[in-house]
Amino acid sequence: MEKTNKKWNWSKIIGTILFLVLLGSIVYVTVMIFTAPSTVPENEPYTKVKSDYYLSLLQCMLGLVVMFLPSFFQKKLSIEVPNYMRCMYFVFLYCAIYLGEVRDFFYLVPNWDIYLHTFSGAMLGALGFSLVSILNEEKSVPMQLSPGFVAFFAFCFALACGAVWEIYEFVVDGMLGMNMQKFATDQGVQFVGHEAIRDTMEDLMVDAAGALVICLIGALFLRRKKRETEKKLPEGNA
Repeated sequence: MEKTNKKWNWSKIIGTILFLVLLGSIVYVTVMIFTAPSTVPENEPYTKVKSDYYLSLLQCMLGLVVMFLPSFFQKKLSIEVPNYMRCMYFVFLYCAIYLGEVRDFFYLVPNWDIYLHTFSGAMLGALGFSLVSILNEEKSVPMQLSPGFVAFFAFCFALACGAVWEIYEFVVDGMLGMNMQKFATDQGVQFVGHEAIRDTMEDLMVDAAGALVICLIGALFLRRKKRETEKKLPEGNA
């Protein structure tokens, strides 16, 4: 009897779970918008109000859109996103949107925001690394970049994505009166000077730290791979 070796498509499984979770969260948050109070009650300072659920709804809807970006890149731009990158991406969206916003991990778990930004920096660094490495090895593209340059590009790519996210937070805070950049206390008292930009700068610094670790590891791996290839060349030409 023949054994069938079925390979699990983890990115598709995780992506399906994420899609269902975000869809359910949109329904839940929409209901809560109608039932939640408009202002925080005096005797319950940590109660979520309508504006909190509006933010959660926006994040969930945005999450549903951006989760299809890897498929868009593959179909429209012919850029193959590795399976492990898709899994990392979906896990990040789950942790950031569902656990962070809907399940309130940003408030319940200390430094949850820092963990997420460190993970996202590493993930984006790996993504930038993968994209350039794919082009570097593509025969139709006459380009051979050094491991150091590939790592440098991936690092800059991760930081650029982190900066775009901070711009998004700034715009949403201004338009919807949110506090995503933590420029004020829970009671609405605004910070000034150095403290007002602390959250933004901490996010960018941990983005950089996560990306730097991945890029250094990737550069060492590429350098080692290059040396092994050069050692085999004389044997193949002989």
